Amino acid sequence: MVKSTGGREAQLAYSEQMAAMRDEVGRRRKAAKILAVLRHVRGQDRLEGLTVADIGCSQGFIADELAAAGAARTYGVDIDVPGLSAAQARFGERVQFVCAAGQALPFADASVDVAIFNHIYEHVVDPDAVIADIKRVLRPQGLVYLGLGNRLGIIEPHYKLPFLSYLPSAAADRYVRAFGRADNYYERFRTRAGLRQLLAGWQVLDYTLPVLADPAAFAGDDLVPGVVSRLPEPVLAATLPLVPTYVWVASPSPLRPAGEPVRVAPRAVTVPQPREPRSAGRP
Repeated sequence: MVKSTGGREAQLAYSEQMAAMRDEVGRRRKAAKILAVLRHVRGQDRLEGLTVADIGCSQGFIADELAAAGAARTYGVDIDVPGLSAAQARFGERVQFVCAAGQALPFADASVDVAIFNHIYEHVVDPDAVIADIKRVLRPQGLVYLGLGNRLGIIEPHYKLPFLSYLPSAAADRYVRAFGRADNYYERFRTRAGLRQLLAGWQVLDYTLPVLADPAAFAGDDLVPGVVSRLPEPVLAATLPLVPTYVWVASPSPLRPAGEPVRVAPRAVTVPQPREPRSAGRP
């Protein structure tokens, strides 16, 4: 582990702690959902000619699917050394894997077309710094796919305990210990309002409702019950504060989906403007 200035430690071998990261079938299903959303927002089936980076790639299954979708250059970035070693052994011929922190991405400014940041923000020490560096490396018309866990989701996704993410850290630590799930609760989720703040200054489209309303179109059949997909849009929208995962696509530039119309269209997310840095002489 590496200490942060605030005392929180980076997760250096997460794939050894969490079996889901080694579940090839499950990870490739996630990749199918990511690619379906990217296809819709871009209006193109494949990623030919693009530079793509999977940030938090672990064992590389999603990065491998991005390369198979035609990306010209595919990178997998993580601090999970065991995961990177496994990824390099299997997929190193068509994906370049790099050990680097998300707040110090090993790419030049404006050099990446598509970044993937899927269910990672709650694990990193400083998600705001990671998002800022993703913005640095994206081209002006580039995209970042964001799978964002919601603090107000009823069942916490890592330990499957109800209301775990609602609790203060000390109470959450006691909760996971009481059920024998972990020594402490590391993850730090944000509410929808907190996620809007995380994306301050970006242009953001929310694909959460389109995925819920038309799971077949977005490779989400395994997660979305049929009864949910048949709910009218106002009812689906009313569930947003408690939806466990938000699916957002963000860009430094204005966004408009280029794919075919779907039953429930993606919605623009209103995010705050970035805060102005305080000058030395300013009170």
